[in-house]
Amino acid sequence: MTYEIEINRRTFDEEPRPGQCLRTYLRERGWFGVKKGCDAGDCGACTVHVDGEPVHSCLYPAVRAEGRAVTTVEGLASPEGELHPVQRQFLDAQGFQCGFCTAGFLMTTAALDEDQLTDLPRAFKGNICRCTGYRAIEDAVRGVRHTERPCAGKAVGKNLGAPAGPLVVTGTARYTFDVEVPGLLHMKLLRSPHPHARIVSLDTSAALRVPGVHAVLTHEDAPATLYSSARHEHPTEDPDDTRVLDDTVRFVGQRVAAVVADSEQAAEEGCRRIEVVYEQLPYVTDPEAAMAPGAPALHGDKGPEARIARAAENVAGEVHGEIGDVGAGFAEADVVYEETFRTQRVQHASLETHGCVAYFEPKEDGTGERLTVRSSTQTPFLTRRALCALYGLPEDEVRVVAGRVGGGFGGKQEMLTEDIVALAALKLRRPVKLEYTRAEQFYGATTRHPFTIRIKVGARADGTLTAVQMRVVSNTGAYGNHGPAVMFHSVGESFAVYRAPHKKVDAYSVYTNVVPAGAFRGYGLGQVTFAVESVMDELARLLGMDPLAFREKNIIGPGEGMHSPIGEEEDLHIASYGLDQCLAVVRAALAEDTSDREAPEGWLVGQGTGMAMIATGPPGGHYADARVSLLPDGAYDVAVGTAEFGNGTTTVHQQITAGALNTTEDRVTIRQSDTDVVRHDTGAFGSAGTVVAGKAVLLAANSLAERLRTFAARHTGVARHLCVLGAEAFDCAGRTVTLKELYEAAHASGAVEEIRADGHWGGSPRSVAFNAQWFRIAVDPGTGEIRILRSVHSADAGKVMNPMQCRGQVEGGVAQALGATLFENVRVDERGEVTTAAFRRYRLPQYADVPRTEVHFTETTDAIGPLGAKSMSESPFNPVAPALANALRDATGIRFTELPVTRDRVWRAIHHRGLGA
Repeated sequence: MTYEIEINRRTFDEEPRPGQCLRTYLRERGWFGVKKGCDAGDCGACTVHVDGEPVHSCLYPAVRAEGRAVTTVEGLASPEGELHPVQRQFLDAQGFQCGFCTAGFLMTTAALDEDQLTDLPRAFKGNICRCTGYRAIEDAVRGVRHTERPCAGKAVGKNLGAPAGPLVVTGTARYTFDVEVPGLLHMKLLRSPHPHARIVSLDTSAALRVPGVHAVLTHEDAPATLYSSARHEHPTEDPDDTRVLDDTVRFVGQRVAAVVADSEQAAEEGCRRIEVVYEQLPYVTDPEAAMAPGAPALHGDKGPEARIARAAENVAGEVHGEIGDVGAGFAEADVVYEETFRTQRVQHASLETHGCVAYFEPKEDGTGERLTVRSSTQTPFLTRRALCALYGLPEDEVRVVAGRVGGGFGGKQEMLTEDIVALAALKLRRPVKLEYTRAEQFYGATTRHPFTIRIKVGARADGTLTAVQMRVVSNTGAYGNHGPAVMFHSVGESFAVYRAPHKKVDAYSVYTNVVPAGAFRGYGLGQVTFAVESVMDELARLLGMDPLAFREKNIIGPGEGMHSPIGEEEDLHIASYGLDQCLAVVRAALAEDTSDREAPEGWLVGQGTGMAMIATGPPGGHYADARVSLLPDGAYDVAVGTAEFGNGTTTVHQQITAGALNTTEDRVTIRQSDTDVVRHDTGAFGSAGTVVAGKAVLLAANSLAERLRTFAARHTGVARHLCVLGAEAFDCAGRTVTLKELYEAAHASGAVEEIRADGHWGGSPRSVAFNAQWFRIAVDPGTGEIRILRSVHSADAGKVMNPMQCRGQVEGGVAQALGATLFENVRVDERGEVTTAAFRRYRLPQYADVPRTEVHFTETTDAIGPLGAKSMSESPFNPVAPALANALRDATGIRFTELPVTRDRVWRAIHHRGLGA
């Protein structure tokens, strides 16, 4: 009997492979709207309809779909192309950010009946969104419209939708693997079962005999060059301690060999057939023990060229500094408080996993081929630079391009797959793909750095701070990618936001035999801010002061210097100041709040605040180039290097250009995240998409406006000041000259340079942004459950370019931070092996977990950022944990010093104090 299945009103008769799931069957036939987020039925990104019923296609056997009608997100619209009402609602509400989960939410929503629509927490318990915080998704389901109509020259400050929105809601936005590559080979990695071992021998002969296997790569095939997987503009910021494939493994999960085959199944079988003999070595998983005499040195074989601070003592990096004399400062204090705080590992959990495809394409000049790497990366240009250095290739022989990226949060500021895939492609001269599984994301990618912070603060009786001292130990794991930089950043703004004449810090980034940590939203500030804001709250209580008044007394003000014991950064300025307004929002919320009435009887109720300051860009230079050009039809093209992964920079760049050129955003197209489109871009990290790349776009667009005016005047013979640029034409003293006419005239006269302009920004000087978070919570003393009664966030984002979009960044940051505060924890055992390598074992915030956060923006205009804007992607995360911890302290009288504050920890602490029911 012939297999037959209907997919989106089309009939297919190819039989599925034995054991094949419906997700892969659909994707192999070009229905790329069906996403892989977990392959375990946990995230819902693969949701489709089978005979009208929603199913997780990663769990649904393709053979069961025989004779059935399958609908993917691409098939929701009518045959005539009219959007399904749910697609239109998600577009109008902008119920997405990166969009990787959106197809799953659309398919789930489209199948809900009236009763299910009244209970969305239950309806969406099979769908996860890492970006939005869920409010925008709820608004989409409820039919709330947020997008505004375009208006020429007035794009900035409007709630304009993302340019890719129609593609996202129809499943046609193209992410990393949403392409067909002829002749594609698949890679799988053999990973270490040991925390520390030397490879004595590798026998690959049996693996090579597996049908379909083309190659097995080991350390003998890889360059011996040391590098860092971290991507920074200046590679010297990170220790060079990594090899593509090493003969020494330093954590459970480190790659040992790579198998390349015709299919993933053959590659996996090849991995199982490799025989490895290991010499196991002593290991250490605790950073304090790693620094102690006699501890095994993970990188003791490396010399000064690796830029490791003290390799023999496992110290990847360290910083020590003092302002004044903290001993004298504590002697002056009437009250001194000291405590130790600990934060845990957190996974980025972007729904699109790490991965890339490498293939060869002809050079534009026809002189041969070049290597193209299509990657889920935040740093295409830095990745190209690293690949060229690693394999001795000129830059014109390597292209790196990112499609739409399915979430990042700092985790894709790494080169974790491109190096090994490029090695295979260069060896075989064939296209090669490597796509991490969800489990590999946990044990083979990176995490947030776990911190231990010992902090001591002193103040006079009137509440004036006299001294702040910290000892910070960051566990960077087996490799130092981002380790020293995260450590350094963590003790910068966290110190500087408070005035105190005496400050001291000793901070260490330490190697251990566990999965490496890396860049994560906040870049170390969230960990230290948890400690700082907790002790400031406690110190205020000891002094009998209102914690808000205590903060207001001690925070830095406008025009003041920012003093940190690690040294002042000369290019960092308070170019606009909104911290006072942020705290005023909290005070106003407190004054009118009645949410405590919603607490169940017998529950403990409390409120708490946290605040934070962050630089609006990385130190040392963060570069962006942009080009804005007039197109033949009179519209505009913007070429910019930064990647789009839900951060919203594409929308902002479009708005900036439309405003500068007095047009509507629909006449501006964006080409981005491709090393072919501009000279250079450092990357989409450090919240640089608006303040760095956006500034480059603004400079280019302003320059083009001036060039066009000059050319229009010359073309018409009308005085330049009488030529006024409109949406589609110039008005030159009453004469209308269309932009299309100008384009044709420029080409006819050889004046092509007059219809395009470049912009460059180097990321310096920099400003600072401020955030404050306030919670009212209720705690069940009988179970330890925490219920958030009210959540208020105030943000100093300067001129808000797109309030709807910026609000979404804040809500998403708060939701992610709540996960890290309440339950997320990448657990490792005594050998350093990750034991939570699946979403169902690692607890992510779901729809039912996240409160609606009231978001307030201050009224400030920054003197440095483009059009007065500041960054707002990372900073909302940082004050959330201390605000929740301070509310928990207020409710229970207990100071929780370790994250996450899970229900069991809360319950045990309450009952230890005798407060339980």
